[in-house]
Amino acid sequence: MKLARVALLAAAFMAAAALFPFSSAETAGERIALSIAIDGAIGPASSRQLKEALKAADERNAGALILQLDTPGGLVTSMREMIADILASPVPVIGYVAPAGGHAASAGTYILYSTHVAAMAPGTNLGAATPVEIGGLPSLPGGEKDEKGTGKPAGDPMTAKATNDAVALIRSLAELRGRNGDWGEKAVREAASLSASAALQQHVIDFVARDTTELLQLADGRTVDLAGKKEVLATKGLAVEILDPGWFIRLLAVITDPNVAVLLMLIGFYGIVFEVTSPGAVAPGVIGAICLVLALYALDLLPINYTGLALMLLGIAFLIVEAFNPTVVLGAGGAAAFLLGATMLLKVEGPGFAISWAVIGPAAALTLGLALLAGSYLWAARRNPPRVGGGAMRGLSVDVLDWEGGEGHVLALGERWRAKADEPIAPGDRAEVTAVSDLVLTVRRRGAGYNAAGNDGAKQ
Repeated sequence: MKLARVALLAAAFMAAAALFPFSSAETAGERIALSIAIDGAIGPASSRQLKEALKAADERNAGALILQLDTPGGLVTSMREMIADILASPVPVIGYVAPAGGHAASAGTYILYSTHVAAMAPGTNLGAATPVEIGGLPSLPGGEKDEKGTGKPAGDPMTAKATNDAVALIRSLAELRGRNGDWGEKAVREAASLSASAALQQHVIDFVARDTTELLQLADGRTVDLAGKKEVLATKGLAVEILDPGWFIRLLAVITDPNVAVLLMLIGFYGIVFEVTSPGAVAPGVIGAICLVLALYALDLLPINYTGLALMLLGIAFLIVEAFNPTVVLGAGGAAAFLLGATMLLKVEGPGFAISWAVIGPAAALTLGLALLAGSYLWAARRNPPRVGGGAMRGLSVDVLDWEGGEGHVLALGERWRAKADEPIAPGDRAEVTAVSDLVLTVRRRGAGYNAAGNDGAKQ
């Protein structure tokens, strides 16, 4: 029995040893290259998309992650997050500007510089990496003066600071990846751009590839630095699997548009206001709460100026008060505060992340119009006489049914009421109500001519 057990264990060991190389080869043969496409402005959604793709590539032991770029640029904060993720990635990232006609401008240039392998498709371009103007109130026409007669506008310290910081970043990335740092600085300071073939000649990219198959073939055998370790790429023949962004990333791409975030905030505030003024409607409150939470979440992800946000909220509050207490001054002040806040909302405006006056202007005008319309209805309602209660009966015409002394009964609104008067009244007279006390009406004659008999006698 012991001998049989030893023989069985030996056979199992030999089988495992024989299968191990085969399993390893099979695993190696199944390695793939994952691919994601960033088509549009660089923002919080792009940063999250890359982060999730890098995590998936690491978990699946992918041979490489292809980062396909076609972007006009975007937010600096999101760009730096993406660069940090690429530099720390255990999976090689191949930057690829595609398809033909695409470009990697502004933030896209920095991201391409940070990738382990940089490539472009024919008919694409990159560059124009000058930092955009810091958000705020627009400068007045003619406000820029020449500096010492050179014909160039006077330098803004904040702009110079942002430019020098961007130059340092792109130079550090060029040194890390062995690319042309001088041209990178030129792209930042002078907004220079290059075509795919010119970028290859300037040693800005590693090669030009027509498609992903050629991209992986040309990247094969290159030595890259992965988190401080040298690794030779084995990408030739890898199957490419495209990772599409999930629903949350798609939603994030929509709500992080500053214009959409502002509109969501407006819908949220007015939904809650309608719910408070009309309790039990439910739908306005639910929709308003959801929109307000989404707007605050989106604004938290964007580099906003809290002074601008405070001005916008103050403007909305003024317009809401204007609707319930018309003064015109609050309405005009609220609209002005809202527009000023929208101008100052973003600290830095990148391509695709700028406040559009075509959206904000009509939204502010519509909000002011609704406030003034509601205020006009409220003012008209205050000027009109009461329609219910005792106040509504003042001036009401009644018929005297019976009368004795200073009291009697009258017919008002189809009902029999007790009434009193300080003047002589006879049955059949027409009277009007002057006051209501408890359930007793105080009336007065509307004129002797209302007596039916008297009228008939007068006509005869």
